[in-house]
Amino acid sequence: MSKTPDDHSVSLEGLDGLLTPPFSRRGFVMTSLMTGLTLATTSVEAQVIHTDTEGLVAGEVKIPAGDGPMPGYRAMPTGDGPFPLILVIEEIFGVHDYIKDICRRLAKAGYCAVAPELYARQGDLSTMTDAKVIIRDVISKTPDAQWIADLDAAASWAVSASNGDAARIGTMGWCRGGRGIWLYAAHRRDLKAGVAWYGPVAGERTEIQPRTGLDVAGEIHAPLLALYGGADTGIAVKDVEAARDKAKDAGKSVELVVYPEAPHGFHADYRPSYRPTEAKDGWARALSFLKAHGVG
Repeated sequence: MSKTPDDHSVSLEGLDGLLTPPFSRRGFVMTSLMTGLTLATTSVEAQVIHTDTEGLVAGEVKIPAGDGPMPGYRAMPTGDGPFPLILVIEEIFGVHDYIKDICRRLAKAGYCAVAPELYARQGDLSTMTDAKVIIRDVISKTPDAQWIADLDAAASWAVSASNGDAARIGTMGWCRGGRGIWLYAAHRRDLKAGVAWYGPVAGERTEIQPRTGLDVAGEIHAPLLALYGGADTGIAVKDVEAARDKAKDAGKSVELVVYPEAPHGFHADYRPSYRPTEAKDGWARALSFLKAHGVG
């Protein structure tokens, strides 16, 4: 990476295969995070896990992102640090209370966790009520190069201004964010480890989203833990196995765990898809994996 800890600029260097020139920016539609849970699921239930802020510094932050401040959420232990840094990649629903709580859970485990709102330029997710519309109007129109550069900006900010440790950077993502783990691991050379929760590895390729997780599996720079549900109707386990095998053939490391009865979204404790046993096991595995690979 070309960034130094005090560099807040967004570099496009290293986005091989993901950048389609010219790379244009647009203004932020969302200038602050949503309050509460997303409105865009078929059934939103009371959130099961609520993590308090005792012993933490936690709340909304503004992250310098080249073309203006990007909203995000940061949680970390009190104290001077530096703390191992986890870049949290959201679902398609935005940085809502579930993602914020995940950041606090990570902070309780000793991490500086930062979740930038990566779709802030494409739409206001706080007002959107239909997941299909979000995918059509926001997700499909967000260039991979854009959110990857924004994630780099979040990392630079966390290191320079938020007690994050530049030598201990990991990432964790859910759903679409799980897809992001594969791509980001193929981009960022100093990444120590990544955890992908049920992220698609196959799918349509477009001009602004030209590569899939399967495409880049042999190029990842960090070991990945892949947590998937065997009852996920949208992600074929065989595709994830193919990505794992491609990584292995290239001398890379992907540890795949499949929970046979778990559906998509089994960690999402505010939705009917939540499976507490699998979610708890996956979380323990994730923390152990990060520490085993130098992020802890």
